[in-house]
Amino acid sequence: MSSLTLAHTRYQVLEQIRVPIGLVASAFFPAASMLAFVVPFTGDDPVASTRATGSMMLIGAMSAAIMGLSITVAQDREQPWNTYVRTLPAGPFPRFAGRILTTMATMLVATIPVLLIATLFTAATITLPKLLIGLVALLGGAVPFMLIGLFLGYLLASKAAIGVSQILFFPIAILGGLFLPPQMMPDFVQAVSPFVPSRGAGELIWAVTTGSSPNTVAVIMLGVWTVIAALAAGWAYRRDEGRRFS
Repeated sequence: MSSLTLAHTRYQVLEQIRVPIGLVASAFFPAASMLAFVVPFTGDDPVASTRATGSMMLIGAMSAAIMGLSITVAQDREQPWNTYVRTLPAGPFPRFAGRILTTMATMLVATIPVLLIATLFTAATITLPKLLIGLVALLGGAVPFMLIGLFLGYLLASKAAIGVSQILFFPIAILGGLFLPPQMMPDFVQAVSPFVPSRGAGELIWAVTTGSSPNTVAVIMLGVWTVIAALAAGWAYRRDEGRRFS
């Protein structure tokens, strides 16, 4: 990892610590959902509660990526300091990498309340190696959502990013089977579900934590979405840079 990437990551982490509301928001919603839905309805089932815990962790990661990252990037673009930083000869990669690494750290912190609730109030069970591999799967599966967050942040003004990110977040989570198992959803939703990135990310986490067989189409589409989102984020960055310095 380059020194420039480390410098940008350190700067972004400090900014996150100084204004921790995004971290609190990312952790609160999945933890509240665990208490409201998972504990009373599937808390006594080891497999179902373990699977639901993975889903809630992914929801927290998606919140940090799509909503938290897009809003932060959009707000930063409106600051004079941002224009100065973009004149430096570092290029976009250290800034992209710094934001992604900071968001990953936020995701990991947001999983702590969910894991505590699962440990204390449900029959969820997992070995330490599986938990560590599951966290790696969580971070890997969240990459396209972070790229979507960057795309929205560089494309939209901050007020627009708030609304658009919220509108995108819930349908993506619902279609991916994160609130209800895919087999319990209506037939037309089951048909669409493997083609949204949240389903592929969920399949990876469920496979690691519960030993289920992942849906092949969903995993392939997760890779496709990662490529599409990377291209879109790069385009949005170059478009914003061109408008700013033209």
